[in-house]
Amino acid sequence: MAERRAHPWARPKLAGLLAVLLLAMTAAPTPAAAAEPSVSAVRLGQHPDKTRFVMELSAKTPYEVFTLSNPFRVVIDLPQVDWRIPEEKMGDTHVGLVRALRFGLFSPTTSRVVLDAEAPVAIDKVFRLAPRENYPHRLVVDLKRVSQARFASLSDRRITSAEPLPKANRQERTPEPERGDTRPTIVIDAGHGGVDPGAIGVSGTYEKDIVLDYAKHLGNLLESTGRYRVVLTRKRDIFLRLRERIRLAQEAEGDLFISLHANTHGSGKIRGASVYTLSETASDKEAAQLAAKENKSDVIAGVNLGGQTKVVSQILIDLAQRETMNESKHFANVLVDELGQSVKLLNNTHRFAGFAVLKSPNIPSVLFEIGYMSNRQEEQQLLTASHRAKVNHQILDAVDSFFEWQEARRMR
Repeated sequence: MAERRAHPWARPKLAGLLAVLLLAMTAAPTPAAAAEPSVSAVRLGQHPDKTRFVMELSAKTPYEVFTLSNPFRVVIDLPQVDWRIPEEKMGDTHVGLVRALRFGLFSPTTSRVVLDAEAPVAIDKVFRLAPRENYPHRLVVDLKRVSQARFASLSDRRITSAEPLPKANRQERTPEPERGDTRPTIVIDAGHGGVDPGAIGVSGTYEKDIVLDYAKHLGNLLESTGRYRVVLTRKRDIFLRLRERIRLAQEAEGDLFISLHANTHGSGKIRGASVYTLSETASDKEAAQLAAKENKSDVIAGVNLGGQTKVVSQILIDLAQRETMNESKHFANVLVDELGQSVKLLNNTHRFAGFAVLKSPNIPSVLFEIGYMSNRQEEQQLLTASHRAKVNHQILDAVDSFFEWQEARRMR
């Protein structure tokens, strides 16, 4: 492929209301966390009058425990910890009132455990046990079933330790462009992360890990050309809210937003890559179901979706510009053409759905599903460096073609 030069242009940026709106939703930065305690085991136990959750830690740690609704969840926040839980120390994760649990980094200073409850629950007791015999430090949370009315009356209750948690720093920072740098900025978004693992493959592979690997490699590939400035929404295994991903892209003054994901399906036979762009009307039932699943990322991580979230989402939708959506569709079509040269694609490869992460009003955005982890053969292929390189080189070619098209339009 012939060498292409950098394109000396920049898209107009939407300022004012949007910038204020997005930046106002983030918290101020805080000092870095101290040395991390580690977690060596978690387990659930069913007792006659309660369900008990126990976590084993290397040190006494502060905590905050609270409940959320729609769906019913119990959230346990800790300082940043190192998760060192061997498989045999996990125990059964569907016990009593708890039907599932997950854990991971929630913010730069906070680790989180989320317990999905079968019904309305109340936090009966929270206490710590000092090391004894063969046990290290333990944090114990007892849960009891309650009526919906009782749950609602306790909705604002938070149980905290005497020692406060480090103040949460929700905001990841993006590097500012150097003065005079007119190269297009590509924002690469590795989906999921931290407490939200995303889809899980047939061999136990986490979507969050695969897409972060692809994102880092793609970022290095794009930067190596010298034609682009690259920003990754996350460079490590950390959870980001959907609206934070949009904010980071806006803050970076992005010219193109590529969100990387990997899919699963009830049928292990389905395989192939696909590209999605924003539409409030899904192109098919599967696209609608996938968008609904991806848009629940914040719920999975134990985020309270009350308050202004619905209003903010509606504002972002209302601000969406037709020109941006048209540019997104053009890039998606170019990307499909490039991928089709060497990567297996789904039928009807370019699809449309209401993905929250694609609702930036002035940045062309696509969501790229690199393949199906529910297909054993494709899952193994996605894990190879050769497939990663093949996919990312096709993305690079598509990015080059897209900005050449942009420059040609401007010169008319």
